[in-house]
Amino acid sequence: MPGNPLTDDNWANEVTDQITEFVGTVRQKTTDNAIVVVRGVVFGLLAAFIGFALLILFLIFATRGLQSLFNLFLSWERAVYVSYFVLGGILSIVGLLLMKKRTSAF
Repeated sequence: MPGNPLTDDNWANEVTDQITEFVGTVRQKTTDNAIVVVRGVVFGLLAAFIGFALLILFLIFATRGLQSLFNLFLSWERAVYVSYFVLGGILSIVGLLLMKKRTSAF
């Protein structure tokens, strides 16, 4: 009788292998997918925070660079105002172009 654990010497090994295979299948379908999703969320948030910080630093450097450039031709006070207007105009144009490319949700 092959199903009798008392007469089959290999019964314990076969049951252990089946349990291990079942647990491995359940883990592969649940835990592994959850790990992939959580890693994607964590790395996505990290990239978003770093990208936002780099954008802020770029805007600061661009403003200071424009101020230094305009200071060659204008007084410092006017160079500051002109740099704000130039950078604000550039950002407004970029915003308008992005608004033009958007699609309606309805």
